[in-house]
Amino acid sequence: MDRGGAGVSWQCATSGNDYKQPDDRTDSAKSGRYGHGTVRQLDAPLAYIRESNEFYAASDACSADHPPRHSIKPVHGFKALITPEKIDYMMKISTHYGDHYDGNKHCQFALAIKHYTLSSKRPLHHSEQRQLIPLLHDFKATPGWTWLNLATTFHSFTSAGVFTPHKYMDEWVKEIQAALLSTLLDPVIHKCNQKPDARGINSQGTVNLLWAVAKLVNNGLALEKTAKLKEAVVALLPLVKTKAELKEEKDCFNTQGTANLLWALAKLVDNGLALEKTPKLKEAVAALLLQVKTKAESKEEKEHYNTQGTANLLWALAKLVDNGLKLEKTPKLKEAVAALLPHVKTKAESKKEKDHYKPQEVANLLWAMAKLVDNGLELEKTTKLKEALCALLPYVKTKAESKEEKDHFTPQAVTNLLWAIAKLEENGLELEKRKKLKEAVAALLRQVKTKAEAKKDHFIPQHIANLLWAMAKLVDNGLALEKTAKLKEAVNALLPHVAIKAEAKEEKDRFKTQGIANLLWALAKLVDNGLELEKTPKLKEAVAALLPHVKIKAESKEEKE
Repeated sequence: MDRGGAGVSWQCATSGNDYKQPDDRTDSAKSGRYGHGTVRQLDAPLAYIRESNEFYAASDACSADHPPRHSIKPVHGFKALITPEKIDYMMKISTHYGDHYDGNKHCQFALAIKHYTLSSKRPLHHSEQRQLIPLLHDFKATPGWTWLNLATTFHSFTSAGVFTPHKYMDEWVKEIQAALLSTLLDPVIHKCNQKPDARGINSQGTVNLLWAVAKLVNNGLALEKTAKLKEAVVALLPLVKTKAELKEEKDCFNTQGTANLLWALAKLVDNGLALEKTPKLKEAVAALLLQVKTKAESKEEKEHYNTQGTANLLWALAKLVDNGLKLEKTPKLKEAVAALLPHVKTKAESKKEKDHYKPQEVANLLWAMAKLVDNGLELEKTTKLKEALCALLPYVKTKAESKEEKDHFTPQAVTNLLWAIAKLEENGLELEKRKKLKEAVAALLRQVKTKAEAKKDHFIPQHIANLLWAMAKLVDNGLALEKTAKLKEAVNALLPHVAIKAEAKEEKDRFKTQGIANLLWALAKLVDNGLELEKTPKLKEAVAALLPHVKIKAESKEEKE
């Protein structure tokens, strides 16, 4: 029940929706080493770059700009950016030099597309994509392309949304997209399989490529159905281990690179890359964990993690644990977590505005801590964890009560936060003895009621199941239903959604097996703790709408059900 109740999927609403306003997604435009928060989509860093992306979703990697050698002037119109003359010139250069062409002009073109979307604070929309895709029909990457140009082009197109599938996309557009993806992945695989001294591969390109692959998978490209994508991942993994273990400072992963890589690997695992069946993946993770610990414990300011980096790392570690990485059997993992926790506390208590956590980062951190505790990290024996939690809780209340739009929690963040608090409570965090915890819960319940009563359909079935599970778990651990008016109001606001979603004919609105089990358990627990069935008609309607699903699922012959 617990695992099911804890079925928080950190896919976007936190990690997957691109180009939302700051900060559901994190701020990458800071001058530090990187800017990212866990669940926001950001751009991965290039070798010499500073971040400049304020609108990506926190769960993705970090933001990256172009290297100094690529001078890209701002473009004020998309049509001016993709004139036939520019495309023809680029293709002529490629044809003239053949396999000796280094890919520089193509790379500059891809960077210009990315910068257009950065300045627009959104990915390419359907109309722009339809204008661009036909022009890329003859876009070819050859073995002569440098590693930097190859990685930058792939990263830039991915960041700009060139590969993003749209609902009503024509078949010919999909075919060109697939061909473009293939022409970029072929030389990546080729270079990875060459002898080390022949491929000219550096660490930043490796980071950018794995980030881009993870972003594509997170946006819906099935890893199992795209053989070349999976082949590229497998080819890149040994490079991660090799670079992470390098003693040469000049080509080691920097702090941001390490964070981006762990985020990317966590996303890939969360989207089908089997941890147990991919030994090179486990080796890469192990090598990166050592770097996390080393950098987190470094006294040099340049090696310290910022708020978004800390949030992304803890989210990634928790997601890997949630997908099979054993906390007890991986001492480097426990050491990495222990080294990161003091940074959470320090940043949360910092008086500098730049060090403050954004709503999405707070949600990601609490979710990550709850997941780690749920998988064996002992709350009572980990004082740094309790200190970090206590430092974060005031943020929950402050952000939940803020009137500024930028400080609001998304529906998924609210869901994750209440689930996390309920899970921490279940594992020893005593609600009754912590005033800040009770205040945080009260502030979140008000948001649940507001969002549930809004005309817009904020909560998806999984959110509803997780929210009611969390509320029931809090009640089961001592939160008095009769004495908490906001709790009853939130429950009453959610109940109509249960019946509506359960009766919906659209497949996407149906509750999954685990969701139905969680919902019925939650409703039973609430009734067991004072919610009167006879006096709550919406409750009876919700139960009545769920029962047919129980029968259907129980009689299903499909193994997955």
